[in-house]
Amino acid sequence: MYDFIMLAFSVETSCDETSVCIMHSDKTILSHIVYSQEIHKKHGGVVPELASRAHLEILQQITKDCFKQAQLSPNNIDLYSATCGPGLIGGLLVGSIFAKSLSLGVNKPFIPINHLEGHLLSPIFNNSINFPHISYLLTGGHTQIYLVNGIGKYKLLGQTLDDAIGEAFDKVAKLLGLTYPGGAEIEEKAKKGNENTFDLPKPLSKNKNFDFSFSGLKTYINLVAKKNDNSLEFVENMCASFQKNISEILITKMSYLLDYLFENKINIDSISLVGGVAKNKYIQNKLSSYCKKYNITVLLPISEMISDNAAMIAWACLKKYNKNMIDINFKADPRLAIDNINY
Repeated sequence: MYDFIMLAFSVETSCDETSVCIMHSDKTILSHIVYSQEIHKKHGGVVPELASRAHLEILQQITKDCFKQAQLSPNNIDLYSATCGPGLIGGLLVGSIFAKSLSLGVNKPFIPINHLEGHLLSPIFNNSINFPHISYLLTGGHTQIYLVNGIGKYKLLGQTLDDAIGEAFDKVAKLLGLTYPGGAEIEEKAKKGNENTFDLPKPLSKNKNFDFSFSGLKTYINLVAKKNDNSLEFVENMCASFQKNISEILITKMSYLLDYLFENKINIDSISLVGGVAKNKYIQNKLSSYCKKYNITVLLPISEMISDNAAMIAWACLKKYNKNMIDINFKADPRLAIDNINY
């Protein structure tokens, strides 16, 4: 794959995690630091200006710590990279300019990384994947289904038309009086709840396409919550019902997807779940059980590559270097499409 062992240093600052990583081309992670910004908890969601300021304040320190842990200096690094989009523009600028400055300082290549591609490539790090392959991208900012035909070959099949799935988790958690980020809170409360308590709507589930909608579901739960006192029992039952409902929506779209693949004679043997919501064990188990009926395996990245992180950016950097994707002049773009960093 490479003529010699290479070292990649990468930065991820697209939202509210500040992360840096140093990775060997043999997939050894020498150092990986993820700093989660606690400042957003009291606001119940990410405040962009506060996020970019927090990235700026902590990035230099965690970079020093990263090099110290790896027992390396900037000059030892062969490749520098950073997330250049999509995401919050303030954070993208902080991270990309910082990584570019380091690369220029030691005269090493800089490789721009698409955040979404980082997620899509993350399961390849620890799994042997046959192409074509389906990827469910489930994050706080995106809900998308991709047909992956190889590295750099991605076809978007469907996506959310409004709120992302992770955003829905956070907003519902806030309605129920839970803290931000809401995904882990909902999953924990759901363990003690009755998932059959509430029959929640499943927007677009009767539409035999691959698009999603979650805003109406949030509105419905808001109306139900206003009629209740947010007692512990209510919260636990609603969390369980919501989690079940989300899983059923994903499975319904999965059934349409399998029909589409069969009709178009596209054979797959695996589906990957990537992004922060993929950490949800309940969703993992429900989708795995469903796919098992069709001899399809559900794959996941390693745990430290599931949520926003620099390890997946370093991994993508190493894969893209093989495709000669060096570009120090690439500009951060908050709406960067996955096909805008062309192979």
